[in-house]
Amino acid sequence: MEFGPSKNFSHNEFYLLGFTSLKEYRRLLFIPFCIMFIFSVTANAALVSIISKQRTLHSPMYVLICFIACVDICVPVCVVPRMLFSFASGINVWPRTLCLIQMFLVHYACSFQSTILFGMAVDRYFAICMPLRYNDVMNFMNCMIITGVIVCRNTIIITAMIALVGTLRFCSSNVLFHVHCEHQLVVTLAVPCEDTTKNYIAGLISFCVPTIDCVGIALSYITIFVVIFRSAAGESRSKAISTCTTHLIVICITYFSSMVAFLAYRIQSGLTSDLRILISLGYLLVPGICNPIIYGIRTKELREHLIKLLSFNKVSAL
Repeated sequence: MEFGPSKNFSHNEFYLLGFTSLKEYRRLLFIPFCIMFIFSVTANAALVSIISKQRTLHSPMYVLICFIACVDICVPVCVVPRMLFSFASGINVWPRTLCLIQMFLVHYACSFQSTILFGMAVDRYFAICMPLRYNDVMNFMNCMIITGVIVCRNTIIITAMIALVGTLRFCSSNVLFHVHCEHQLVVTLAVPCEDTTKNYIAGLISFCVPTIDCVGIALSYITIFVVIFRSAAGESRSKAISTCTTHLIVICITYFSSMVAFLAYRIQSGLTSDLRILISLGYLLVPGICNPIIYGIRTKELREHLIKLLSFNKVSAL
């Protein structure tokens, strides 16, 4: 006689099976993802190094760019090494505790992306629309207070979301068709065993944070461009447009990739599991690859220091 899964039983490990359709060719994915990982970490580390060492770049805007670079380092580090190990070794088992830790670190790091972009929009708003009040508002004390509030907010929301996942029992399947512990997929595994309504609500609340930030960003830049195009043409106007355009490119890349990844797992469609995984990885890796290139090319001060750094390394190698 066969019995169904016991609701008192819970799996203590997961099997992460990503890109299964490639079969024996799955190992070849190690090379492109390793190259992307090395480039992302190296390029963003160079940004952090340049901004931290150059006193002329210790303004709120460049500090925020430094924070973005730190996030773009942390997210791949939490996901890619374990994924590369799986590609190379074929070992796909992942303990439940480590899965929850990875989930927390990824969501916690990603929770700061939109907030930092909103901070950039606010910084540009006061610099362009209210320049006489810029130094009063964007001072060290105010920045520390706002940072503390944001850290507390994100810590509470993400900790609560992951803690709710930690209480779930997985009495049926323990196979995740993914390369990392994605919140939505892990919660879905518990559906035959538990009522996961509270988990979906927690996930929705966590999604509301970047949505609110996005509204703030949109309002800020609408106001900024209204002020810019009402002002007289000149060098300052061109510089303001160039700076805002750079930030808008970064914002569009981040929000587009995150929105596509969010919808890919929540809208029933003809997408294969491997395509969903690729979309999810795009959200985690593409901003980290594109952001340093965009800031390096379009930001004059960073470009100059980056050229000096590369020239120094070339001379040292000789």
